[in-house]
Order: sequence, then C-alpha cells, then structure tokens
Amino acid sequence: MLYFSRWKTISIWAVVLLAVLFALPNIYPQKLLSALPDWVPKKQLTLGLDLQGGSHILLKIDASDLIKERLNSARDEIRVQLRDAKIGYTGLSGTAKAVQVRIRDASQIDAAKQALKSLTDPVSSGMFTGGSISEMTMDEPEPGLLRFTLTDEGIKYRTSTALSQSIEVVGRRVNELGTTEPIVQRQGDDRILVQVPGLQDPQRLKDILGQTAKLTFQMVDQSVPVQEAVNGHVPPGDTIMYSKDDPPVPYLIENRVIVSGENLVDAQATFDQRTNEPVVSFRFDSKGATRFGQATQQNVGKLFAIILDNHVISAPQIREPILGGTGQISGNFTAQSANDLAVLLRAGALPATLTVVEERTVGPGLGQDSIQAGKLSAIVGSILVVLFMAVAYGRLGWIANIALAANVAMIIAVLTLVGATLTLPGIAGIVLTIGMAVDSNVLIYERIREERREGRSIVQALDAGFSRALATIVDSNLTTLIAAVVLFFLGSGPVRGFAVTLAIGIITTLFTAFTLTRWLTAEWFRRWRPKEIPKGYIRLVPEVTRIPFMRVRIQAFFLSVMLCVASVALVFTHGFNLGIDFTGGTLIEVRAKSGEADVGDIRSRLSQIGAGEVQVQGFGDHSDALIRIGVLPDSGENAGDTVVQKAQASLASDYDIRRTELVGPTVSNELAWTAILGTLAAMGGILIYVWVRFEWQFAIGAITSTVNDIILTLGFLSLTGLQFDLSTVAAILTIVGYSLNDTVVIYDRVRENLRRFKKMPLGQLLDLSDNEMLARTVMTSVTTFLALLALYLLGGEVIRSFVASMLFGVCIGTLSSIFIAAPVLIFFHLRPVTQKEMIAAENAAHQLPAK
Repeated sequence: MLYFSRWKTISIWAVVLLAVLFALPNIYPQKLLSALPDWVPKKQLTLGLDLQGGSHILLKIDASDLIKERLNSARDEIRVQLRDAKIGYTGLSGTAKAVQVRIRDASQIDAAKQALKSLTDPVSSGMFTGGSISEMTMDEPEPGLLRFTLTDEGIKYRTSTALSQSIEVVGRRVNELGTTEPIVQRQGDDRILVQVPGLQDPQRLKDILGQTAKLTFQMVDQSVPVQEAVNGHVPPGDTIMYSKDDPPVPYLIENRVIVSGENLVDAQATFDQRTNEPVVSFRFDSKGATRFGQATQQNVGKLFAIILDNHVISAPQIREPILGGTGQISGNFTAQSANDLAVLLRAGALPATLTVVEERTVGPGLGQDSIQAGKLSAIVGSILVVLFMAVAYGRLGWIANIALAANVAMIIAVLTLVGATLTLPGIAGIVLTIGMAVDSNVLIYERIREERREGRSIVQALDAGFSRALATIVDSNLTTLIAAVVLFFLGSGPVRGFAVTLAIGIITTLFTAFTLTRWLTAEWFRRWRPKEIPKGYIRLVPEVTRIPFMRVRIQAFFLSVMLCVASVALVFTHGFNLGIDFTGGTLIEVRAKSGEADVGDIRSRLSQIGAGEVQVQGFGDHSDALIRIGVLPDSGENAGDTVVQKAQASLASDYDIRRTELVGPTVSNELAWTAILGTLAAMGGILIYVWVRFEWQFAIGAITSTVNDIILTLGFLSLTGLQFDLSTVAAILTIVGYSLNDTVVIYDRVRENLRRFKKMPLGQLLDLSDNEMLARTVMTSVTTFLALLALYLLGGEVIRSFVASMLFGVCIGTLSSIFIAAPVLIFFHLRPVTQKEMIAAENAAHQLPAK
C-alpha cells in the first residue's frame, strides 16, 4: 500500500512540521524568543538539575517529635480534666507511646474514666473519606491505674496531618527565596521532595528547610541566679535555654508562653535606626498584640526572651509597655541571616523537625559542562548513524535519515509540550533512541531486499517490506516500552527522565517508520521509477548466509553456563563497586580553583574533621576529584548532612564544589529493594507479553536469554569495577529491553517460518530464521553501538559507567538472541518430534533451503 491520499499526506507533514515548530525554540536564546509575537511557540525544554544546576532534597518528618508533642498535650489534658472534675490523682507520667495516671480514690475511677473519655474519642481521618480513627486507647493494667496508649493509626494520622502542614510551610519558605519553578511535593507517608533548579546556594536552602522555626516570647526568671540553676537547682516551671553565641549564654526561662509565632502576621528584615544593625521587624495579629501588650505592661523592667527552636535569640529588657503589636528582634544578624529569619517567620513553623535523608546538588558549572557534553555526544552519535545508514542503504538510507531527524524533533517537541524534565540520562535516552530507531528502517529495508530476491517486482517488494515488517516492529518495540514503563514507575529522578525519553522515542519511532518513511519511499518510487532497489556501498553481512548456528548450540550453551557461573562466583567473591544509592553515604565532586587536584591533601583535610571512611580519587580532568564518604556507624539520618557541611567548609578555600550527593541509610535500603523489584517486574511484564503474543516456549526462551544477559552484565560490572548505582539499574533494564527486542524479531521470523515450512525439522528452521535475520541483527547492533560509543567517549564521566554497561549489553544481547533464545525452543519441543526426526534434524541442521 504505497498510495497515500491527499489528507493522509497533509496529516503526516502537519505532524512533522508542528514537531519542528515546537522543537525549534530550544535552539534559540530566551532573549530572542521573548521578542517574538505571543502566538509563536516559545516554550523550551525544562532542564534537570544535572544540566542547569540546583538542589534535590528529600526531607523526612520526625515522628518522634509528633509522639512527644501528643503525649505532652495528653498529660496537660489529663491534668486539666481531672482538676476540673475534682478527682485526686498521682503518678502522672509518660513513656515511649503512652501516658498513665493513678486515681487515688477507688470510688472515683469510673468518674475519672468518664472525665478522660475525650482522649479516646474517634477523630475524623479525612474530609472526603468520612472515616474515623481512635488516636489513643485506654486500659487499666491494675485497679486505679489508667493508661492511655497512642495507636499506630493515631501516629499515622498525626504524621499525615503534620506532613500536609509541612508541605505548605516548606512551599512558602522555598517561594520566599525567589527561585524559579521549585517543586515541593509529597513522597510516601512521611517525606517531602524539594527540587529547586538553578539554585546558587544549596546550603542556605537546607538551613531554611531544616529549621522548625517555632517562635515563642517567654519571660526570663530572674528570681534565681542562672548559674545556680545550671548547677542543678532549676525551679519548678522553668527551663534552662542557651543563646547561639560563642560561647553560648544560659538563661532561666519560664515555661509559660506569652505569645507564639502563630500570632505573627508579618516579619521583615530591616535595619535598626539607632545602630544601623540588621534586625527583624514583626507585627502581631489582634490577639497576639493584646497578649503582648498586657505582658509588657505587667513586667516593665524585667527581661523577656525571644526563643526560636529552643534557642534564645535575644533577651531585651522591657523598658515600657509595647501596645502597638509591633516590635523587632535583634541578635548579631547579618543582612542575609536577618532576611532568612524573616522568611522562616513569615512561612510559619513546621509541626515537626524535618531531616535531610537524601540530597543531590549540582553546581551551575557542572550543569553547563553536562549540557555541552550531552550536545556533543548526541551530534557526533547522530552523524555516525546518518553516515552509516547512507553508506549501507544508499538513497533508502537518506530516507531513513530524514525520518530519524523528524523522530528526534518529535521527541524534543513532545518533551517540551508535556513539560517533562530533560536530564543527562534523558540525553542518553535520546542517543539510544537514535540508534534503536534505525532498527525499524533496517527491518523494513532488509525485508524489502528479501522480497526482491524472491522474485517480486519493486512495487511488490516495497509494499510487502512495509506490511510484513509491521508486526515484528510493534512486538520488538513494545518489549522495550514495557521496560521503560517499569523504569518510570519504580525509578526516581534522572532514571525517570531516561525512561520518559526512551518511551516517547519508541512511540515516535513507530509513527515515523510507518507513515513518514513509507510516504518518502512512495514519493521516491513515484518520482524516480527505479529499476532496482539501491544496494548501498557496503554490506556487513552477505545477502544469503547459511551459518549452521544450531550445530554449535550445545557448545554455546555450555560456554554460556560457564560464563554465568564465573560471573556469579565473581559477584560473590569480588562484589560490586556499589554507589551511594545502595550503600548510603556522601559523594562530592570538586574542582581545584587552580592547578591540579591534590588527592592526598583532600584526604588529609577530611580526616581532620572526623568524616569516617573517606575515599578520594581522580575524576575526569586532572583538576577534578571525586570524594566518597561512607556512613558513620550508628549514625542518625542527619549525620550525613553534618559531614557534608564540614567537608565543604574544609575544602571551600581551594576547591569549587561541583556536585554533592547524600543518601541516608534508610533511603539506600529502599532504593536497593526498588531496583530488585523493578528488574523482576520488567521481566515479568515482558514474559507475560511474549507468552500472550507467541507460545509459552517462546516466553521461556526469552526469559532464559534475558537472565543470561543480566548475569553476564553483572559479572562485567564486578570485573571492571564500574560504579553500580541507580543509573546502572536503568542500563540493565534497557539491556533487558534491547535484548528482548532482538529476540522477539528472531521469534517473529521463526513463527512465520513455522507456518511456511510445516515439515521442516525445527533445528533447520531455526537456522533458517537466524540467517534470514542476521543482516538486520548486525546492522541494528552496529548503529546502536555507534550511537552509544559517541556517548561513552564524549558524554562525560558522570554517565560513563551507565553507557559502558549498555555497550556491553548490546554485544551480549545480540549473541544471546541467536545462541540462547533460539536453541531453547528445541529443548522445550516447540514442534513435537519423534526420536528419529530429532536425529534427522541434527544431521540436517546445517542444510538450509536455497534462496
């Protein structure tokens, strides 16, 4: 069907032109785009943090704070309720998740239970769900002893509520910084993901997000010398708090809160008119102004403390009543610290402490380098593929190249329109798509040549080439799409960017292969009326081959098993060079401000700050170094953040911090499990698809081949010592998709030949199928290899191990499709045969039918 109606032609080119139109803004500077009319598409790709710099921070809410706060409020409620009911009690205390009280008079126990019933009353768990939960349960372990225990549902409810409030507060704080398009979103049950692109000072962001910012105004107790309280004589109802001075100054603070930060309506960084020092001016609401005015009227001449997160910021003397509801906070501020405090006060206090459990920060310099490396590798990879196709297929190759250019434009246009984020692995996805997109054209062109060799006219060969390659191309691309979907749902950050790009590339490839390439081929035939199919200038595989693959299947199986056993042994004895994604810890990339990076000096500086296990190695250029700091034993989730701050401070004088990655122990364990589940889910999904599309023997063969590829890739990673991290898992899943793509192409030809040669021995039929698809297999492998090779050589150190894994996977996947996937069909008796027929098949395995 090489005929295209006018509306089909218009539709095809309309899609291509729209893709080009929406992709073009990405090559022009923003200044030029802003000068264009509003109706012209101006939207550009959203660059990931690894391309434009910025911070990715994962915060975890501290549930222990919430539990402690709830138990404190429960104690206060018990005290008030029993006092109001005039019920005598003793032993009011709290434990890990419970608070208990003993009723003195046994006759008042029932009355006490009734008075405290509100503690166990159900609370609404959601506006829309209509459900309710009990935060606390009451039991009586012994007569007169009432114990109230927080339930798991109650803790979860408190955590969920606090998380929602925290997201709002964090969002306000980040927006106050004036950053561009920050992302603040919930992740899981107790975490908040914050992504701020283009941020120049990530430490400032962490400082602002890490503070709870609970502001209170309380009186200073001057009736007892503070030093006496420090020595252990703290009066009831008082607490010792310290300032942030160096050395810290102790204060004896009354527990009674005069007014809290909840009553603030505004806070601004200003300058004191008398001293010209930076201060924070604040304004209360009417309720707060009234309370503050009354307290200052009653305590003229006394000290009152302004307290932020249990630290005394300042403790001025009340010289006169403050009745206007306004005031100012002073305390040795710089202009920036005053502004940061004002940001915290305006945004409001967090309901609980947030801990940094994962951080990935990229400096703008490294981001720009990554963009240049990504562009260069994509351009060089494209040129190599374009030249190869032109040399291999002549004019048909140039048609494929036009379709390839349209394909890339469509990928960029779709990414731009949907607002997807382009990451460095995303660029790798585009480069891989460039290589794999050619596969569809190679399948079509090789089928056209095959049909022509069988005696069909050029028109019939062209038509049959496109028609009969359709099912094969759809099947092979859908297996890769399954792997991409799994990567998206189970991956995170840059891995998701790779999955999105790969998935979009697969879909656009299907469009260009069966619409644009077909239209261009039809137009070429109509205008030039060729007498023969273009031969090209080189041919990697002869037109007809009769290689007896099945004759060496036992030897191939044995060699594969031996290599797999060796790989498993290597993994268990040598292990992997695990990245911090799986081990936890800190990764810092630095560049010397002048000269070369001194690895010994860096190691010496870090050992002085007590950073624990430190590994320093050269990275990329001589001026670069990569620092890896392990997780300290028995350290908390926030220990890594402290190490990062100390490490950066010790190196800042001579080195630029280009990239920082921090993964806490909890997150690393979760990422490891996610990686395992993702691989199993991808294999399971592909197994089901192959089973449904073919027969169960094909599914077993596909999975056997895939397991072989995974094990050998793991052995390769262990042997070479390449870093094994989340991007490596993405590479393995891509290898799974690529290998199965190759396997399904061969299986599709096996299925076709099973219908054509119903009495041919299975071994001979498999040899025939392998030989018929050999040219396509080699051509696709070479184009994909060329694209990946450019990425490996020019894409930069950050993704080198990621690309190296895929390069190895392309080679091993190609071999396993021929020597593993096909012979499995014999082992599982795809076509039932007698013993005599099996012997005959063995003898005839190398005798293929003549073309």
